[in-house]
Amino acid sequence: MASGQASKIAVECATPAPMEIVRRRPSPQLIGLVTEFIGYRELVAGHSRQTEAASLTVPLVISFGEAFAIGLSRAPGDNDRFASFAAGLHPGPVVIDSYGRSSCIQVNFTPLGARRFFAMPMHELASRMVELDDVLGHAGRALRERLGAESDWHRRLDLAESFVIRRLAAATPTSAEVHGAFQAIVVSGGRARISALARDIGWSRKHLAHRFAEQVGLGPKAVARIVRFTRADSLSRRLGPTDWADLAAECGYADQAHLVREFREMSGTPPALRSPS
Repeated sequence: MASGQASKIAVECATPAPMEIVRRRPSPQLIGLVTEFIGYRELVAGHSRQTEAASLTVPLVISFGEAFAIGLSRAPGDNDRFASFAAGLHPGPVVIDSYGRSSCIQVNFTPLGARRFFAMPMHELASRMVELDDVLGHAGRALRERLGAESDWHRRLDLAESFVIRRLAAATPTSAEVHGAFQAIVVSGGRARISALARDIGWSRKHLAHRFAEQVGLGPKAVARIVRFTRADSLSRRLGPTDWADLAAECGYADQAHLVREFREMSGTPPALRSPS
């Protein structure tokens, strides 16, 4: 199998200490469906916390180590432990605690790639973590066993990528109407008018919202909010000190206050506190 490029790096965290990360870009036939394959292993015991802002990534995590504690738009509690799981789109921050013994493969899908791969209504994954057995059944358990029995990260990534390619090859594509509307929202930076998209397709806004939630996970308005935030966040972190009123106008927010509210809801922090890229 021709696989994407892979790289292996050691990364230092404030707490605990090093982790091992292997990243691979997807093979050409997966472009637009998968954004990245990642191997991850913590090397030193200890508690750490990271917060991920809202994004259009739908992850599949297959674990061979200790579970993560995960909270959606809140700190996780004792009952929020997840090892191998899939997670749908969530229009807010995701708080992840780990304890120094986690080890896993993560496959990052685009929303449209996730719909094809999981072959289930994506609103059933939205703002949830769903156990591997419940999304992939016996095939998922078998894959986890094969990955866990392998010790080399690159062979693990080969196995994971081969599994994804085979499953997507047999999958039903997303509807052309939803695919087109989704792409229009992304290309516009989240500024496309949902009523105009529905009219161009020949659907009502209600029907577009229903089909969008089924195939993407969230309605078009919520997806547009994530796209708009992602663009504003990327621009602010790339440009450094920013005139927030100008950035708000550039990205389609009503005003600076609107931008700040969206940053708090999507990332858990105001824009000025987001780390530079």
